[in-house]
Amino acid sequence: MAETHVLFVEDDDVIREATQLALERDGFLVTAAPDGLTGLERFRADRPDIALLDVMVPGLDGVSLCRRIRDESTVPVIMLSARADSIDVVLGLEAGADDYVTKPFDGAVLVARIRAVLRRFGHASGPGGRGAEPVPEEPDGGVLRFGDLEVDPEGMEVRKGGHQVALTPTEMRLLLEFSAAPGTVLSRDRLLERVWEYGWGGDTRVVDVHVQRLRGKIGQDRIETVRGFGYKLKG
Repeated sequence: MAETHVLFVEDDDVIREATQLALERDGFLVTAAPDGLTGLERFRADRPDIALLDVMVPGLDGVSLCRRIRDESTVPVIMLSARADSIDVVLGLEAGADDYVTKPFDGAVLVARIRAVLRRFGHASGPGGRGAEPVPEEPDGGVLRFGDLEVDPEGMEVRKGGHQVALTPTEMRLLLEFSAAPGTVLSRDRLLERVWEYGWGGDTRVVDVHVQRLRGKIGQDRIETVRGFGYKLKG
């Protein structure tokens, strides 16, 4: 099996070298970069399987780099932030990141997050991927319809008003969870467990930002907020 290629952008030499060694010991192929512009060059040259981006890097900060990557690719992105309550976390998620890890981090936690994101990516890349349970099929070729929104779980395609909607793997996984239970309120904790594979109470901002991003693509009124409980997809 081919090694998973990780792009790691971090300006602190000690953290960069120690984390690279730890990831390589776990079987990952790592390309490291000390700043955002170098990271962008190496992303375009190497096309890694996943990108780890520190928020505060020189040249091109991690949030801006995430936006540039997302303009070109749906490759999974994990942001690294020194402060859990930093606005940078939300900015990174809004820029298209799939998850974030707070520094200082445990190497085992980082590896677990990487593997969880890659599992989501594998599921959303096409039929047969691992991840969420299959969505119940409809008679018409398995396509689920919610007004002008069409979700094809087998082909991993989404259309709104007949036009294809481009979703990241995490957004697709989130929409599949909603599509499997239209009209049912899904709590943030359940979505964290099902989509992000958190077995514990994680940061619900991850859910909120991804729901907002998904609304922007499929329609602001398609996913309803149920205050104090969570979200539901309108049937």
